[in-house]
Amino acid sequence: MRAARKADRIREKTANDLPRSMRPNFAVKTLTAVILVFALLYFLFPIYWAILASTKTPSQMTSSNGLWFAVPLDELPDAIADNYGILLGWTRGNFWRWVGNSLIYSCVSGAIGTVVAVMAGYATAKFRFRGKATTIGIIMAAMLMPAALLTIPQYAIFNSLHLDNTMLAVIIPGCVSPFGFFLGRVYAQSSVPDELLEAARIDGASETRIFFTIVLRLLAPAMVTIFLFMFVAAWNNFLLPLMMLSSDNLYPVTLGLYGMVSLATFNDRGALMMGSLLGVLPVILLFLTLQRFWRAGLAAGSVKG
Repeated sequence: MRAARKADRIREKTANDLPRSMRPNFAVKTLTAVILVFALLYFLFPIYWAILASTKTPSQMTSSNGLWFAVPLDELPDAIADNYGILLGWTRGNFWRWVGNSLIYSCVSGAIGTVVAVMAGYATAKFRFRGKATTIGIIMAAMLMPAALLTIPQYAIFNSLHLDNTMLAVIIPGCVSPFGFFLGRVYAQSSVPDELLEAARIDGASETRIFFTIVLRLLAPAMVTIFLFMFVAAWNNFLLPLMMLSSDNLYPVTLGLYGMVSLATFNDRGALMMGSLLGVLPVILLFLTLQRFWRAGLAAGSVKG
């Protein structure tokens, strides 16, 4: 956090040192503020509406004011408790099991995938080997392929290995990220000095020790970014679990809520919105927790030297 504050002071000092002709005028500042406020409302309004909807009954969803609660504020705890009970009833008590499954899929895939991505990115950035350019080209081309295109071949592979309807069928494909490799490679090229690696080799350090004791620390901001992207991608993944899993005990929260909504007798949209809010809460908490490390690491790297 000290590095982030230092970077803010440097930016503020730099802005004050600019010639008067280069400083933004009042109109530019006002337009920027208006755009930022509009963007804030655009992203926060769906969350606000979901919070309101999660406290309403099916009839209140259509008859009440869509921008405020349908019951007085002192009755909100009872309305929330009612919808929570309805949610658990529709999911047969499996809701928190689905959330736990999503956490397992996302955390394991994100952790393993992050290490794999930075290892591959570091290797292609700092080592020379035969077929390097071809390998990078193939991985970059994989970024252009939609995930849905690979789902059926992946199912055929895991079915032949008798791993379908297991957690591994969802975790293993999520451990590979071409975008994570690209980000790790770019960051390794710019943040890992060749002189530092040469000094460590002269001191007798092995390549494994260099990577795990030196390189990983330098790549920490990139690792946080890659982990966040892979965690969110695994959490929001729907088609792969739909193809791989047949037991509702293994469902992630996305697939579980979909199964609840697809029932012909389901009509409790308020309970569905509560499930959606509770299901996305771990992602919000993770982002808010890791954001300060991400910002501090990037700021520290930007003012070195």
